[in-house]
Amino acid sequence: MGNLLRILSDKSHQPRPDFYLDFEGARPTEEEKEVYDEVAAVLESSKAILAELQSYTGASDEIRQAISNPGNDEMQKRAWDAVTPSVLHLKNYFEYSSSIESIVPKVFGFLTAGPESVLSRLEDHQAIAKQLAHILQFTLSFDDMKMTNPAIQNDFSYYRRTQSRWRMKAQQAGDAEGQSGEVVSNEMANRMSLFYANPTPMLKTVSDSTSKFVEENKDIPVENTGDVLSTLAELCRIMIDSPSHRERFQSPETVLFCFQVMVGNIILYDHTQPAGVFSKKCPIDIRQCVRLLQEGREENPDHQREIDSLINALKYTTKHLNDEATPKQVKQLLS
Repeated sequence: MGNLLRILSDKSHQPRPDFYLDFEGARPTEEEKEVYDEVAAVLESSKAILAELQSYTGASDEIRQAISNPGNDEMQKRAWDAVTPSVLHLKNYFEYSSSIESIVPKVFGFLTAGPESVLSRLEDHQAIAKQLAHILQFTLSFDDMKMTNPAIQNDFSYYRRTQSRWRMKAQQAGDAEGQSGEVVSNEMANRMSLFYANPTPMLKTVSDSTSKFVEENKDIPVENTGDVLSTLAELCRIMIDSPSHRERFQSPETVLFCFQVMVGNIILYDHTQPAGVFSKKCPIDIRQCVRLLQEGREENPDHQREIDSLINALKYTTKHLNDEATPKQVKQLLS
């Protein structure tokens, strides 16, 4: 354990640590099982949500035609009928964010509680660490798809602009309920607007939930939550950089998973820790993390797009990159 502590504070990365975090095979102990199962029940839907989001096409054509022909009632109706099923999907994603929000404090509560060090709890409770990794992977993937698909924001904006018009038509027809085709209430639509207006809505959900956990648990040292994030990011970096660790991966996809988890922890650390991830006092070796990402995109041609997205996430979704205190070398690496 002392060796690992020295490794995590040694920027030379020599010697390699013995701590292998088994993302592929970690199974919950009896102590972990309750929290693990609660998180697993939520994450069970994550792949289906990402698959839906990836194939999201929206109603761009119908909306364009309706806007170009404001006097054509048939085109207005066609656009409304096309956009309402999409909004239902967006409502489901928004509601799922509340489920993610609810499990984040349970994971941090487990990993930061008790007399042991954070490092010990991560090593001894790898199944819960794996669940946190999956939450962060989902968060990055969701936000990447949302940011690169303008139809999501456009569909919801159009729905909001025309919602009152269709409600008024229904009232004029003497049917104030149901026939307007509204699929979300006005109150729900207001909350969804705030969610989708954010460029990285799932990150904001996880970040806010993490910050709330820190604020509400005064008995847990404030630094413990940051230690979870920084240690997990460093472990991922070391595992990616260590041939002996990579040889233990059962799937080639595990390398990409480690990249995603490393970046997810970096970004969440930057959003929840006052000094941010680019501070010289931050235990994450950010320059080596960026170097690995740059090398990784060349070494993994099948995952270049995903790794490019991770580099862009560091550029555009971190909070402190452009601070004056951020070293120039780091800014240049991400320029």
